[in-house]
Parts: sequence; C-alpha cells; structure tokens
Amino acid sequence: MAPDAKALKREAARAALQHVEDGMKLGIGTGSTAEEFVRLLAEKVTSGLKIVGVPTSEHTEKLCRELSVPFSTLDEIPQLDLTVDGADEIGPGLALIKGGGGALLREKIVAAASRRMIVIADESKHVESLGRFPLPIEVNPFGLRATRFAIEAAGRRFGLTGELETRMAGTQPFVTDGGHFIVDASFGRIPATRAFADELNAIPGVMEHGLFIGLADLAILAGKDGIRTIDAKS
Repeated sequence: MAPDAKALKREAARAALQHVEDGMKLGIGTGSTAEEFVRLLAEKVTSGLKIVGVPTSEHTEKLCRELSVPFSTLDEIPQLDLTVDGADEIGPGLALIKGGGGALLREKIVAAASRRMIVIADESKHVESLGRFPLPIEVNPFGLRATRFAIEAAGRRFGLTGELETRMAGTQPFVTDGGHFIVDASFGRIPATRAFADELNAIPGVMEHGLFIGLADLAILAGKDGIRTIDAKS
C-alpha cells in the first residue's frame, strides 16, 4: 500500500531532523509539512535535545508552545543556524514557490536570516518549472485594486496571464500575521523567475511574494521509493 501524503511529509521531516544539532538556533516553518517537523522535534526536545526555535507564524508559535519546544524571536536571535520549512513547489536550482499557508513574508525573513535552509516535502512538490501552483503575493490592503493592476501589468510584460484572486477567509479577505492581504496569481509556468521576482519587488504595494530564489540549500523529498535529497549546487 502506497504511503499517504501525511506519512510522506512525516518521513521528510524525520530526515530533516538528522541535520539538527544540539545548541542550534532554528527557523521553524509554517504549513502541514513543517507541522510534522515540529512534532518530531518536540519528541527530541523531550529526550534532551537543546535548541531554540524562531517560528515563522503565530500558528507555529502556538504549536511550539503546546508541545514545549523552546522558542524566541528574530529580535532576540537575529542570526539562525538552520531553517526547516515546506514548499508548495520546488523547481530547478531549488527555486521555490511558498505561501500557500499564508506566512510567506515571515518565512522569507526567517530564511534570509539563516545560514542554511532545508526544504521538506513529498515528491509531488518537485516540478520542472515553477508556476503550476498559484503564486502567492502578499500585499498591503491600502490601494489593493491599484496593486492588482500593477501585478497584472508586470505579468503581461513577461508574457504571463491568468486570474488574480484575493485570498478569502469565508466572506472576508484572508489577513496575514503582518496584517496584509494575499493575492494568488494563477500565471502558469514562470520561466524567468529571478527577473519576475525583481519586477514584483518594484511594485510599492507588494510587501513580498512567494518566489524564494537562492535561499534553499537542500531539499528532502519523500516518495513511495523512500527519501531523495537535492542539493542546490547539483
């Protein structure tokens, strides 16, 4: 019987835990795969592993508190040894799309403050090119319509078209931990990821986007045939 998605996520998380050493300062991601990592990390902490985590969201912070995983903030620990997080897509060179869980801004800040980043996922997240998963873009609520127009225009300059949807939570826009909205852009395949990332960065209303380029060092993928690792340099 093939393992289910949750079991695969747990196996990827278990493999990532082998890279965690005593005394480390850890960035701890957000999402269903990162949650499996937190649960396994908590077992190690109970057994005597000494670490301190910096959660990338209020949800992850709550989970760390419930499971007695020591945690702090980036203000108190501005430089981290390692971040372990999931991804919505993993492309060539370990370029990523992240943000399906709504924490992309804080995830990127934490990843950038880390010496290394390990991405954990099931093998279905590994793709030949990014863009099948809608690109999350975190935006300021002020001037939302103008920002959406600017995102659409940026897409057209790169030959990217598709629906832009403001993420909803019931009848109201989804609000990130930072008080922002998220626009999910169904652009399809994004060939020039770095150049398009720069284009989005130039839009004033865009707080951050889900293209994570040059941040991940290692991907750990779990599949029916076991664990596979991909190094960013390979």
